[in-house]
This record gives sequence, C-alpha cells and structure tokens, in this order.
Amino acid sequence: MLRRGGPPPRRFDEYYRCYPVAMMPGPDREDANHGGKVFLPASALDKLTRLHITYPMLFELVNGAKERTTHAGVLEFIAEEGKIYLPHWLMQTLLLEPGDLLQVKSTDLPLGSFIKLQPQDSSFLEISDPKAVLENAFRNFSCLTKGDIFTFAYNDSVYSIAVLEVKPDDPQKHAVCTLETDLSVDFAPPIGYEEPSRTGTSTPSSATGKSGSKLSPGHIQPHGTMAQAINYAAIAPSSDTAATGARATLSNFVSQGHRLTAKKGAAGKAPTPKPSTLVQGASTNPSRPSTFRRENGPQPLRLPPSKLFFGYEVKPVKGKEDGGDESTAKFQGQGQSLRKKKAGESGSASGTSTPR
Repeated sequence: MLRRGGPPPRRFDEYYRCYPVAMMPGPDREDANHGGKVFLPASALDKLTRLHITYPMLFELVNGAKERTTHAGVLEFIAEEGKIYLPHWLMQTLLLEPGDLLQVKSTDLPLGSFIKLQPQDSSFLEISDPKAVLENAFRNFSCLTKGDIFTFAYNDSVYSIAVLEVKPDDPQKHAVCTLETDLSVDFAPPIGYEEPSRTGTSTPSSATGKSGSKLSPGHIQPHGTMAQAINYAAIAPSSDTAATGARATLSNFVSQGHRLTAKKGAAGKAPTPKPSTLVQGASTNPSRPSTFRRENGPQPLRLPPSKLFFGYEVKPVKGKEDGGDESTAKFQGQGQSLRKKKAGESGSASGTSTPR
C-alpha cells in the first residue's frame, strides 16, 4: 500500500567489495589514486540511468562496520561486477581493507562556496604557486567532506591536505560539491610549521644620542670602542704618521740611482770590468733591495663578517656662503699690445696739443 503523496523517490543503493586503485587490472592510474572519484561496474551505470540520476553523479560511501562515512564522485564504469575501486586515501578514511563490504548510495550535495584546508606537512609551503596547483588537483575531485584528509601529487611528491571547514555546511552530510562553482579557499598553518623567531638585537636610532637627546644634522659622534678596536688613529687619512708612512712605504723607487756619465774627478779611472764567465754557485740575477715590513702608514681595514664601520671623517661640501668673496675681479692684469704705438696716436689719444 502506497503512502499519501506518492511513492518515496527511488535511490541508488548497492553493496560492493572494495579494492584500492593500485589493484585494478590494466595500466597504472596514478592520477586516479590521488583524486576523489571511484570506479564502478557497468551495471551501476545501467541502474543509475533507469533511476534518472543525471550529472553530477555523487555518492555517499558508508562503512557500516566502522561507522565511517564520506562522499565521492565516479570516474568510469569499468570495474568488474560486484567490485568498486577507491583511491588509497579513501580506503584509509573509511578504515577499509581490500575485500571489505562497502555501501554506495546516490546523494545530492550543495555547491560549495568556501573551504578551509590545512596541509599536513610544512613542505607544502615550498610550492611556488599553490593556487594553480590546487586548481589542477581539484579537477580529479567532485566533492569534499569535512574531516577528510585527501592527497594530490605534484612534482614527484605527494601532499596530504585536511578539510577543516566547508560552506554551506549541511548538518547531516558536512560535504559540498566542487564542480562548476566559485570556491574560496583559506589555509590554516601547516602541521609542524613554526614562525621564524626574531632576534633580540635592535639597531640604535641615528637621531638620538646616548642621553636620549636629539642630535643636530651633521653631528659627528666621538670615537668609541669600535674605533679603538681597529686603531682608527693609525689609519685615518688625516693622521700625520699615516701620511709619512705612506710616502715611505708606497715609493716605487727605493734603490739608489746610477749615473750614465762619469764624474769630473773620476775621468781617469776606468770601471772595473766584471767577469763574463759564469762562476759556479753564483746567481746571474741582479740583486734586489730587501723588502722591509710595513710598520706605519694607512693599513687595510679588515673587519669580521657582518660588521660595518662608518667612522671616517666627514668633510662637508662648501656652499656659497663659505666660498669666499665673489665680488673681487678675477682678471686684474693690464693688456699688452703686440705693436708699439706711434707718437701721434699717443698724443691724440691723450687729448693734449703740442705747441709749435
């Protein structure tokens, strides 16, 4: 006897023996093993067609023995009769072993608008563009269930992602459809991730002195421990000892000169000829003056790593106010003529008349 209001809607509800995708005959399907879709037998497609269940075909997977439930889509109807092949992460979520009995029911899920994910390892942060990677990974998913930990493969690595939150959140199913919808994604910090600790060192402000008072622009701090540690007094450009040492040590001609012509008093003396034959044990190279150790003058500034020194003297540029008196004439000499003036020209030029 039928109830008032018509018969209840018919629903696809079958039991299958479950196996992982890795045990499926045929070529390896690595992408299917990291997706959210299952393989059903051809008889399931025939029954779904007779029940007028159209795209997208979503299913509720129930492990009654362990009271575990999740949701998935279907990829192909090529499994053997009585069998269903699931990705490995779905087998783990439902606590299934190969050959266990699994209940498969058709269902409807709302279109998702928001999900919150949490990577299960901090290596997920090494992905340069996680948005594009997830968009490509979601092509293998039809729905997501709150509490599931799904996997996807990228760049020869497998990443695990937990679903922390879905919207809209159905109080019974806690799942959303991810097909043909605008889905906003938020991320929680990965498991094991620690914020980088900040060092306790702080850079002193350049605008305040030791007493806290503000310094005027151009003020030069007195030499402190840093200048003493590097012996700034000996390497400063204005040091007298440094300038003297530089002239003494940087001279390119430290040997005595040789005259090409003989002196007047030594005209009758002939130079002593040197033997042209080789003497055993003697060197033919000319003797060079012995080098001496540099003890004063500008020394190279060698500092340990990650240490800077800004202690050199500052010489401000002279402005117009300090440039001197510009009103003085720059050319004060008198002009000179290349030819001599005639007497008549000089008289006319002076404006005087000569009496006859």
